[in-house]
Amino acid sequence: MNRRDFIASTGAIGAAATIGLSKTGTHTKTEKKLFSVKFAPHFGMFRHHAGDDPIAQLEFAADEGFFAWEDNGMGSRSVEDQSKIARAMERLGIEMGVFVLNPSTAWAPTFSRNDKDDREKFLQEARDAVEVAKRVNAKWATVVLGTRHPRIDLAYQTAYAVDTLRMACDILMPAQLTMVLEPLNPRDHPNMLLAEMGHAYQICRAVDSPACKILDDLYHQQITEGNLIPNIDRAWDEIAYFQIGDNPGRREPTTGEINYKKVFTHIRDRGFTGILGMEHGLSRGGKEGEIALIEAYRAVDPDDA
Repeated sequence: MNRRDFIASTGAIGAAATIGLSKTGTHTKTEKKLFSVKFAPHFGMFRHHAGDDPIAQLEFAADEGFFAWEDNGMGSRSVEDQSKIARAMERLGIEMGVFVLNPSTAWAPTFSRNDKDDREKFLQEARDAVEVAKRVNAKWATVVLGTRHPRIDLAYQTAYAVDTLRMACDILMPAQLTMVLEPLNPRDHPNMLLAEMGHAYQICRAVDSPACKILDDLYHQQITEGNLIPNIDRAWDEIAYFQIGDNPGRREPTTGEINYKKVFTHIRDRGFTGILGMEHGLSRGGKEGEIALIEAYRAVDPDDA
């Protein structure tokens, strides 16, 4: 029986131990419930409390009420480590979120110039990602669509990307793995082929496959175009995954300008039951910073009073 089933069967759903900070700066146990949505930390986020061992970090997160996780670099880990992490997540009742499908083709004009070698390199990454996903029980993998070509019209580049993504869907669909396309803001990542939600929506509608959806990174979209909730609503049918980071600073919610409580409540009320990846840094260092991170997520949990 995994951790979440045990909590439910004992009638203590939502009751999990968490670490609090006393006035003297020592850490004390308090009772906290599971988060109401699938906030997903990543490795390194709780290293001051749990150390460098990835299994200990997963255990700490589970004790704090998190029941999802993501790891951009999962594909670069050894098969042994992937399997070990997967067993720990299953034991703890933690659902695997995204890993990056195409680290080697994400930062070049891979999708924008209709090059046969570029396409085959990406398709091989898709084949490799299927094997990773099988080992770690992943349902989603992030795809970054590379840079724009300086001398080709954007409409052609978009069409070339659609062709390549359709080919990848033929690889991913039988494995029930969904690639989620991530628009990146032009301030932090200039000249990317995909920056705006509307463009991502256009591409996914053209690909027309359940294996190709949108990763709506709210940090990036606040910078690129703002208007977060209306853009969520317009692109809703093509969004399969969210990521989080406040602006400015790309830190935890409540440290910037985004009203994350309202955004998360809206997403929850629309029926989203997927993962919200915590792809950001911490505003403060050490154990106190990790406690502040947990408290920030308690404050914006849509079911938290």
